[in-house]
Amino acid sequence: MSKVLIVEDEPKLAELMAAYLEQAGYEHHHIDRGDQVIDYLKNNQVDLMLLDLMLPGLDGVEVCKQVRQFSGMPIIMVTAKAEEIDRLIGLEMGADDYVCKPFSPREIVARVKANLRRVELDQTEAPKTDGFDLDADRLRATYKGELIDLTTVEFQLLQLLIKEPGRVFGRDLIMKSIYTDSRVVSDRTIDSHIKKLRKKIAVVAPELNVIHSVYGAGYRFENND
Repeated sequence: MSKVLIVEDEPKLAELMAAYLEQAGYEHHHIDRGDQVIDYLKNNQVDLMLLDLMLPGLDGVEVCKQVRQFSGMPIIMVTAKAEEIDRLIGLEMGADDYVCKPFSPREIVARVKANLRRVELDQTEAPKTDGFDLDADRLRATYKGELIDLTTVEFQLLQLLIKEPGRVFGRDLIMKSIYTDSRVVSDRTIDSHIKKLRKKIAVVAPELNVIHSVYGAGYRFENND
């Protein structure tokens, strides 16, 4: 089930969007301040964000710019002024779509479906990243045709990181994404999995350095070679 983050300071409008998204089969979470978005995203898996332009704490333009520093998730900007859309596009801040208030909730759901479908198609058409090929059905990972001997957890970890190259995944988010049974796992466990994953990648590609530590934040997948 895809998860949509609703960032909207009008409670009734947020409730309306949430109701229609839930009816369409989407999980959702609501935040009413712009300055709470980044922390939430770094600790929770979100597939798409509905982002209001005018927000307390931090406006939608700045939120969008900050999110784009670590995530490529679809962002649909919501604005009360049609003339603002041209300005937003001109800012090239990285939003994927724009919706003007007042809007039909069905239109929001349609935009959400379209943007998530685009992401699915992009992933289907480009399953390989920097020489890596992941087969989720068989839990099989290769690099340039060479098999990487991974455990299930190591495969899931690589799959998570490789899904969004450049994005920093915090340890809490990694735990929630991999250990879905809510078991208690320490930071050291995640660090140990990362260490083993690096070693196994090095077996088939000693020169490769793709899993980077970000001090105080977590890990990211990025090929700087």
